[in-house]
Amino acid sequence: MDSHGSKKRRSPLPRTHLACVAAIAWALLTLSSARPADSARELAPPTAVASQRAAATDEPAIARVLSQFNGTLAAAERDRIARAVIRYSAKYDLDPELVTAVMMVESRGSPSARSAKGAMGLMQVMPAMLEPLGMAGNFTTVESNIEAGCLILADNIRRMGEADGILAYFWGPNIRGGAYLERVRAAQAEVRRILRSS
Repeated sequence: MDSHGSKKRRSPLPRTHLACVAAIAWALLTLSSARPADSARELAPPTAVASQRAAATDEPAIARVLSQFNGTLAAAERDRIARAVIRYSAKYDLDPELVTAVMMVESRGSPSARSAKGAMGLMQVMPAMLEPLGMAGNFTTVESNIEAGCLILADNIRRMGEADGILAYFWGPNIRGGAYLERVRAAQAEVRRILRSS
């Protein structure tokens, strides 16, 4: 009540703030309490769409793309990378052509690639990006690196949409330009060209 005995109306702003704080707290609590396998599974369950994409772009096709981008890879290594791309693209409901394009932009298909900032492997994974998603461990193997990259990319796309999700793969949450998206789209067009010409 004010000095005249009438009730003061509260501004709706504090309720809005309270709702936002509650939503953020719930999201953080849910994220931090999820077990690694559960959080990865919840983020990107396999779908019929992912299976169709994987069927349309098979392992030999991805291996051919890899040989065009990185001629130094042995056939067995190309096949191993292609298997992982198909497997984890399907698991996280991503287009294998997009995953391949991101990999080509990030590392040119080099499993041993390392950046000055600490990104590693085919997908140039930053381990700090995985901790909030409930994934931890060694990301230097072909399979673990591609799975980690797919998990990050799928989570970004789920939260932000495809274009911003791809940009956030490079920039993190503070996107500062669109050049990375253009590079990925150009690589994706090249991947498609190689697949059609084979």
